[in-house]
Amino acid sequence: MYQKGLQGWLKHLDFLLLDILTLNISAFIALLIRSGRPLDRLFTEETSKFLIIINIIAVVAALLLHTYKNILKRGYYKELVSVIKFALSVFLVTVLYIFSFEDNSSDNIKTVLYITAGIFFALCYLVRIGYKQLVRYSLSKKESTGLLIVTQSDNAVMSINTLTETGLNTIKIVGLVITDKDMTGETIKGYPVVANEKDAAEYVCRRWVDEVFVNISDTENYPEKLVEEFETMGLVVHTKLANREEMEEKHQLVERLGGYTVLTTTINYASPLQLFAKRFFDIVGGFIGCIGTMLLFIVVAPMIYVKSPGPIFFKQTRVGKNGKKFQIYKFRTMYMDAEERKEELMEDNRVKDGMMFKLDFDPRIIGSKKLLSGKVKKGIGGWLRALSIDEVPQFLNVLKGDMSLVGTRPPTVDEWEKYELHHRARLAIKPGITGMWQVSGRSKITDFEKVVRLDTKYIRDWSILLDLKILCKTVVAVLRRDGSM
Repeated sequence: MYQKGLQGWLKHLDFLLLDILTLNISAFIALLIRSGRPLDRLFTEETSKFLIIINIIAVVAALLLHTYKNILKRGYYKELVSVIKFALSVFLVTVLYIFSFEDNSSDNIKTVLYITAGIFFALCYLVRIGYKQLVRYSLSKKESTGLLIVTQSDNAVMSINTLTETGLNTIKIVGLVITDKDMTGETIKGYPVVANEKDAAEYVCRRWVDEVFVNISDTENYPEKLVEEFETMGLVVHTKLANREEMEEKHQLVERLGGYTVLTTTINYASPLQLFAKRFFDIVGGFIGCIGTMLLFIVVAPMIYVKSPGPIFFKQTRVGKNGKKFQIYKFRTMYMDAEERKEELMEDNRVKDGMMFKLDFDPRIIGSKKLLSGKVKKGIGGWLRALSIDEVPQFLNVLKGDMSLVGTRPPTVDEWEKYELHHRARLAIKPGITGMWQVSGRSKITDFEKVVRLDTKYIRDWSILLDLKILCKTVVAVLRRDGSM
């Protein structure tokens, strides 16, 4: 699923809000200096009207002047010019308004306006410079987008230069696919050539790649089959605009990527507001879940340790969004040698082809026993699983951003290595603690292809309402304690 950034002035809404806050602070200081009144008498009808007018003018001026365009790329001098231009516009229009429509305005409010202007000039510049440094630092720490370039040999250098010359961006070129010759193993401007056109799909299926940029000259054959394979895997594909027919039933949009105008094709598209809402719910849910984890630890830790001395938490490498690996956390429900015993139990796996690992009776689970009658007796590990308590530490993964509250279950590395191309589509979003597969009765689904269909349907149909619906179903399932989760 594609997560497209904010466009236009909305992209720098934080700077607009910061300028408005700075303007009001400047006006407040000016009122204190001029009037000398107590705070409860500071805001009269006249001063309140003045603040409303100057705020409206400031917002309109910022939008009309495109004040925040390329703001992160501006140096100290250009920023100073921008602040002067913005502030002059705001205060000249305000003065014009006061003298044209507010003839009865007192000299006091006019003086306040002049003082506000002087304070705002200096304060706005300092605040912008300071905040830009903070944003730049934040961007430098932000996780990069893993981008694979598909191009021909004589166009590779230009593709790299155009994508990397734009200054501040979060693109990380993870490799190149050269379509007109086999250059696998070579490097171009320090970036590895990872595959040719024939081997590219198989390579991507087992690597961390978020997006693909296809830049093929009009004189070369467009790698239609390869692009279709990328799209089958759920990857976001950017194509440099050329003579290409639009594909049906695909989400497409025209945008900028580095210095290129591209046609972007994706399995689904999430608006900035949807992304904000999903991450907001993840942060709130993750924070609450972490508190719950600490409380459960007090009760669960002694019970696990008595039956199986060792770490209380279990940590395992899983494969997340677009093949990026991370460490998943759980309460340990298995004996310490569980991973070593997995191979010998593989023949009892209920999921064909070994794409997932599910047993009717798993002797590795702490306290689990199979009675002579054939009935399975649950121990502490079994009960933690039945009640989904073992999953609770994953709220830390949600808070960190490795996972979401709702998504697809992250595969283990050995499961991922068996994926076919269309299986990879379930990695197009962040993995979740719960999801479509889980609330559909995961213990009853042993066909991995059905799991993939459910996960792909979730990605294609994703919305905040769908997430809320799945969360509600998850809560109901857990409260019933039927062990299906």
